[in-house]
Amino acid sequence: MIRPALLVFMLAACLRLQAQEKFIARQGQVSFFSYTSVENIKAENNQVLSIIDLSSGEIAVSMLMNAFIFEKALMREHFNESYIESDLYPKATFEGKISDFDPNLDGEQTKIIKGTFSMHGTTNTLEIKTKIERVEGKYILSGTFETMVKDYNINIPPLLEGNIAKTISVDFRFEYQPYES
Repeated sequence: MIRPALLVFMLAACLRLQAQEKFIARQGQVSFFSYTSVENIKAENNQVLSIIDLSSGEIAVSMLMNAFIFEKALMREHFNESYIESDLYPKATFEGKISDFDPNLDGEQTKIIKGTFSMHGTTNTLEIKTKIERVEGKYILSGTFETMVKDYNINIPPLLEGNIAKTISVDFRFEYQPYES
């Protein structure tokens, strides 16, 4: 017969193990860069939330679009009001899965994350090459990918087409800590 104290201990250990499979990044970083001959546009968002489930390799990311910071206030205004329409589409999300990920390996792994990215009311499938580092019980995911403005139904007036690049380079970095509920 199992003693009640031992049963409670085993249940608590199982719950703790289950919680350790989920990791969270509360201040992930996403930046984008647009190069044109007229003007370069760069913006950074350091308020991106992401959760990763190590047991399944599933990952989710959510970011508020109006949290991007630009060099010029006018760029931020145009981005939020004219292009992204952040009042109508306040956030962008990514949901995906890391292919062939082994969370128990120390050091660095390069993996592909396949998933869907939703922004400006449009969802597209992405495959992103990602560097994953396991350091002192934490995980760091980082990488770069390119996306097309037209893929997200962002309308650019013909007069301003030369000011906005057709392809945008996106960088990301997330530092995950064990999720404590």
